[in-house]
Amino acid sequence: MNPTYDFTGQVAFVTGASSGMGLATAAAFAASGAAVALADIDEAAVNKAAKTLTDAGHRALALVCDVTDENQVATAVDRTVETYGRLDMAYNNAGVQIPPADAAEESADVFDKVNAINLRGIWASMKHELRHMRTQGSGAIVNCSSLGGLVGIPGRASYHASKHGVIGLTGSAALEYAPRGIRVNAICPGTIDTPMVGDMISRGELDRARAEAGQPIGRLGTADEIAQAVLWLCSPGAGFVVGVALPVDGGYVAQ
Repeated sequence: MNPTYDFTGQVAFVTGASSGMGLATAAAFAASGAAVALADIDEAAVNKAAKTLTDAGHRALALVCDVTDENQVATAVDRTVETYGRLDMAYNNAGVQIPPADAAEESADVFDKVNAINLRGIWASMKHELRHMRTQGSGAIVNCSSLGGLVGIPGRASYHASKHGVIGLTGSAALEYAPRGIRVNAICPGTIDTPMVGDMISRGELDRARAEAGQPIGRLGTADEIAQAVLWLCSPGAGFVVGVALPVDGGYVAQ
């Protein structure tokens, strides 16, 4: 049984919100009473996701946003505040995975692409969320890193560089903004059963049985389990939690 939260009167902003962990988190915020802005590069998918929430009686706003474009990020965050009047919580989830590659062979274009989305996209999102939250003097931000932000794995150098960067970004911003009433934390998901991971399995980039065996709990995580970790970090129950990189990985990094 999941804990319940009451976010009535609060506003959440979620990137990469059209599927997987982002959609599960947006739905969990909405179910807990928050108004939710769903931002995603896929216009059809994010409109469908927001409509599902509004049809269920929730307040949801679809925003088309490419997180590699800071101007689009700023516009999306501003529209959220213009629509709902404030910004209390954010989950910066948008990210991509890339095929495994020998570190001596990977191209600069691939490195730039993964870091533009996974690291600069979170930097831009957090930057513009903080601009509004510091005016309020309150807020909670959760950035999505990965178990790849805590360990290294052969063939994943560029991806892991982006996710390690998220943790450094999170820790520094957390120390800067904790005195201003804003908590910034990160989560580090393990291998989660999402459409992205499903695509990796189907392309032969990830072996499901090996991934399950690599997590001591013996299975893949679920998007709902990530959502619950995000909601906890945004809740008063985590009011003294600042600057952490929380593994949500079935025990992977504890090995």
